[in-house]
Amino acid sequence: MRKFVILGGGYGGQAIAADLLDKQLPLDVEIILIDRMPHQGLKTEYYALAAGTVSDLELRVKFPHDPRITTKYGEVTGLDLDEKIVHIEGQDSIAYEWLVIGLGCTDNYHGIEGAEQFSTSIQSFSAARRTYQLLNDVKPYGQVSIIGGGLSGVEVAAELRESRADLNIRIIDRGPSVLSAFPNQLQKFVAAWFKEHQVEMRSHVSLSRVENGALYDHNANETILTDVTVWTAGIQPVELVQRLNLPKDNQGRLIINEWHQLPDHTDVFIVGDCASLPLSPSGQAAGAQGKQIAEVMHAVWQDKTPPKLGKLKLKGVLGSLGKKSGFGLMGGTPLVGKIPRLVKSGVLWKSKRHFG
Repeated sequence: MRKFVILGGGYGGQAIAADLLDKQLPLDVEIILIDRMPHQGLKTEYYALAAGTVSDLELRVKFPHDPRITTKYGEVTGLDLDEKIVHIEGQDSIAYEWLVIGLGCTDNYHGIEGAEQFSTSIQSFSAARRTYQLLNDVKPYGQVSIIGGGLSGVEVAAELRESRADLNIRIIDRGPSVLSAFPNQLQKFVAAWFKEHQVEMRSHVSLSRVENGALYDHNANETILTDVTVWTAGIQPVELVQRLNLPKDNQGRLIINEWHQLPDHTDVFIVGDCASLPLSPSGQAAGAQGKQIAEVMHAVWQDKTPPKLGKLKLKGVLGSLGKKSGFGLMGGTPLVGKIPRLVKSGVLWKSKRHFG
């Protein structure tokens, strides 16, 4: 059997598997999905898991059950692209005919001393669980510091405020405002929501060091005390991808060709946060890319030239401010208040049932 191996059962990996299974597979092709968990975690909602407003059961999506796909669980430890072999911790290696690398991302600590050691994360299911435990154990009126005022940081802060009215919560960012990459209207709306709900915003903070219970601002030569520090200040591809000696962009993502393949290894596709795309990393982008990869593979299996793929298009960006308010950009139009929050809930409902 020729093996089509998918590393990572996230948004991209699930989209590829679902689209391949929707059509007739060649009889001599087996799909193998490898993930460290027995289910997909809805990563866009990890902020709520960390804040304690949803259980992890609500964020699990089952992998496909189909005789044409085999699911294996384990930690991928290495790749040999020349010999076409995947190495898995404590298991036999797997040879492949085609490979998809969709292992996602990890935090980028930007070389800040102590940041990885003394902060907590929401970049994986297990990390979000640990973060929930730490936040849950903070005593009343304790201080939580969230590093990074982008989409993830804003959602963590808002959801935590809804979960723990007793806590002191602050967002720390090196830029001038929360959501600095978004239109001014959205920045002002979110800032006003934080002021109303007593979430402190500190801008133009350049951290030089993180310690247990303390943050050091290089710009102000100041020590900022904290009980728990949540890191949401940027991402990078996982360590396995970082080790690959292949062309990458300035964010460490692998350069791909027009069919989402490695130029020098066209039997290898890159999907999601590991791929150099003209889009910000997101579950939506990974899912759209996954559908195109499935389209390419169906052409390959029919001995056709891979199709000319269209430009990846996203429907928009949505963010939540607790369970009753939110913000977003849909078709370039800013949205604030209850409507974008309701739309976000609908998107989550749809994605859980589409994949599950």
